[in-house]
Parts: sequence; structure tokens; C-alpha cells
Amino acid sequence: MGGGGGRGPSKADLSRLEELARKTLREGAEPSKFNVFISFAAEDLNDVNLLRGQAKNENSDIEFNDWSLREPFDSKKADYIKSGITDRIEHSSLTLVYVSEHTADSKWVDWEIRESVRMGKGVIAVHKGEYPPQKFPKALTDLKIPIIRWSQEGIAAAIEKASEKR
Repeated sequence: MGGGGGRGPSKADLSRLEELARKTLREGAEPSKFNVFISFAAEDLNDVNLLRGQAKNENSDIEFNDWSLREPFDSKKADYIKSGITDRIEHSSLTLVYVSEHTADSKWVDWEIRESVRMGKGVIAVHKGEYPPQKFPKALTDLKIPIIRWSQEGIAAAIEKASEKR
């Protein structure tokens, strides 16, 4: 026999149910990973892949979901590239800039840093090795973003701190 024909829940009822569901999910969820956009020069893909691997390792202090590009956009059209990168940054919690001797020469890294800040995203910069490179994107200096040394504990702490600024 079945009913039907009656009115469904009101918009207010649906809103209350949606908020209750969100609250229940937030309270019952495990600590979530941060969504991180990684900005880097194409020449540094191997080092960035190592960082990505550390983030997937359950024994690592570094824990995030990688929202960066796996491969460069296959296009000569700057507007198309910017649109795709902007979308990735927008869906990220923060931007991690991998700084090397190649980074200052990248036509995209400086723009990605500035775009991240414009969107209100936290930005951290990481270098590998004993000392940071002599040359790096001007946006790091202009925006007073410190460059930290690559260590699992340091990166994990910087991600946590940068995400609090939002």
C-alpha cells in the first residue's frame, strides 16, 4: 500500500539534518589530512616524487593529500594553464613550494606562490640539503615566506602551522 502524495521535509528540516550529518562526520572522523598543492620546477620532479612518497608512508610525520599537478599542462596557452593551476590551488589547504637551484627560473612557481597568497592559502617553502639555494622565487622574499630545511618533522610542523593561518 504505501503512502505517497504527502509533502516531503521542509527546507529548514533538510538544513538541520544536513548540519547534524556534518557535525556527526566531523566528530567521528579521524584527524584529516591537509590538501596540499606542491609548487616546483619541472626539473625537480624526482625530489617532489620522494616527498609525495613520504606523505604516503604510514611511518612518516608528513601527511597530506597531494593536489598538485602530476604532469605539466600540455599547452602553450597561459590562460588555460593558469585556470587549471588556480583550480588546484583553490581546492588545497595550503601550498608547499619545493625550492632548488631550478625554482627561481620557473615561469610558474613565482606566480603560484602569489596566487596562493591572493587566495588566502598558507604557503611554506622547503629546500633539500644543508643550505637553501642562493637564488629562489622573488615572491618568497617579497611575501616574507621563510624557507625551511627538508625534514619530516619540520615539514609536518610547517604544514600544521600554515593551515592555522587560514
